[in-house]
Amino acid sequence: MTQTQPQLDEFVDTASRPETRGIELISDAERHGRARDLFFIWAAPNVSILNLTIGATLILLGLEVWQAIIVIVAASLLWVFPGVIAGSGPASGTSGSVVTRAMYGILGNKLFVAFVGWFIGAVFLSLTWLASSFMGADLLRRMGLSDPVWVPIGVTVIVATITILVAIFGHGLILRTYSYMAAALFVIFLLVTAFILPTVDWQYTAPEQLSGAPLWSAMAIGFTILASTPLSFINSPDIARYLPRSTKKSHIALATGLGGALPFIVFTIVGVLLATGLSGAAFDAGIDVALLDLLPAWLGPLLVIGVVINTIALNAMTTYTSSMALQAIGFRLRRIPAAIIVGVVGTALTIYLVLSSSLLEAANLMLQFLVIVSGPAMAIFVVDVALRRYAYDGLELFDDHVGGRFWYSRGWSIPGLVALFAGGLATALCLATNVWAGPIAQAFGYIDLSVPVGMLVSAALYAGLLRTSLGKKGRP
Repeated sequence: MTQTQPQLDEFVDTASRPETRGIELISDAERHGRARDLFFIWAAPNVSILNLTIGATLILLGLEVWQAIIVIVAASLLWVFPGVIAGSGPASGTSGSVVTRAMYGILGNKLFVAFVGWFIGAVFLSLTWLASSFMGADLLRRMGLSDPVWVPIGVTVIVATITILVAIFGHGLILRTYSYMAAALFVIFLLVTAFILPTVDWQYTAPEQLSGAPLWSAMAIGFTILASTPLSFINSPDIARYLPRSTKKSHIALATGLGGALPFIVFTIVGVLLATGLSGAAFDAGIDVALLDLLPAWLGPLLVIGVVINTIALNAMTTYTSSMALQAIGFRLRRIPAAIIVGVVGTALTIYLVLSSSLLEAANLMLQFLVIVSGPAMAIFVVDVALRRYAYDGLELFDDHVGGRFWYSRGWSIPGLVALFAGGLATALCLATNVWAGPIAQAFGYIDLSVPVGMLVSAALYAGLLRTSLGKKGRP
């Protein structure tokens, strides 16, 4: 095994030219920015049509409005986790997909990034491109372009191309433009909200009053769907890694967490309110179609533009971080070709979903299954950050020779991998979806305990095993 040397070449992080840097270490002289810049970077991707869709799902599950709001607020607290792990980026000076070598070992991390990191990226690429494809195609249908195959495919390809271009220009362009994107999206979605409010049934009550196990089951399933969003952002260190090493970790956590949580809370609640005024036929047609039907003719195109902007914001960030994940796996690719590969794969998956499902069905099912990998992975990352207190040495993380600090057992960290697989298994056993209900979920009346159980199992196992001889080499 040869030692991979991190590059410390001079690089100017600017919005005006493509970013060639990938997972290479960032020197202190190149660090710049403020923690508060992260607020808008995380707000722009989360002013989303998916929040409206998921909010409407809570009503479909049979919850009252106040019960749905409790679930939303509870799930929003999980945004603290992406905030906590984001500080490992400036501490190490590299991507989160490299920092996780401390948890899984040099070789084990390749497996983790290949399956977990890529799965999460593919899900969010496809879901958000799916939203813009459905809404863009429906708007064009209203304008006379009604081909059910080529119109949504064309919308997907155009939006994906713009997204990949933003990812190619990278961190500098993201830092410069996302505050403007966030402001535009807030205005557009607040306008949409203003036209939704008159349609809200303020006296709404669920057709069937839930209580006991059915109520807890509906709330738990809703919580799992909502929790999948904050738990999936294990890429938060990638966005923060250019910040000066001296930046306070509490400020990084606060800006990241609030940037994600505030729009998450507001617009998911708007989705709940929207659903109270919709008929069963409107749900069958799709939330995206029903929403356009509610709006005046001039606002429909503006909403679609907002959805496209949001899609670009979220998927450019996902493509950007996934390109570095490809490098961390070991592919000898520069970051720009890696970003193009990620974008092409995500586009292909989106086109498949466009032709085979509805937005509501795809979002709910994929987000529930996402927690099988995202919950345990996030728990392990948070525990590692807490135990090490952000003491990540970038040079040691790139030391891949036998005997290096993070070589562990022949390149594999048994504590991290055991905790990940055990947590994933526990999550699956407690998961309750339309196509899969684990035996533990069934035994408890289909109450979905997958998120808390999976995360607690992973966190406890990892913390415990890391203190044994298995984790001795890379121990904090």
